[in-house]
Amino acid sequence: MDAFAPIPPEWTNKAVHAYEFCCPNCRSTSLEALQVWVNRRSPVMTENHRRKWQEFYNCHCGFVWWAWSSDRPPTDLSNKQDCNPT
Repeated sequence: MDAFAPIPPEWTNKAVHAYEFCCPNCRSTSLEALQVWVNRRSPVMTENHRRKWQEFYNCHCGFVWWAWSSDRPPTDLSNKQDCNPT
C-alpha cells in the first residue's frame, strides 16, 4: 500500500481522531501501525502559514486512528548510526 496514494484506503473510513499521537485504544506509537496513509490532497494551513496533513494509522490492535502531522512528536535522529559507517 502506498502511504501517499491519492485515493484513501477503505480502512480510513472508520478512523477516530487521536488527540495524543498514539493509538487511543492500546497506546501504541505510529511506528507500530500495520498501515499508514497520509491525506496529502487536503492540507490545512496553520496560523504560522505552515501546512499540516491528516495522517491515518491502522494499528496492530485493529483500531484505526488519525492525527495531524503537526502533532507528531519530534524525533531524535542524532542517536541513529549512519548506514555507511566509516
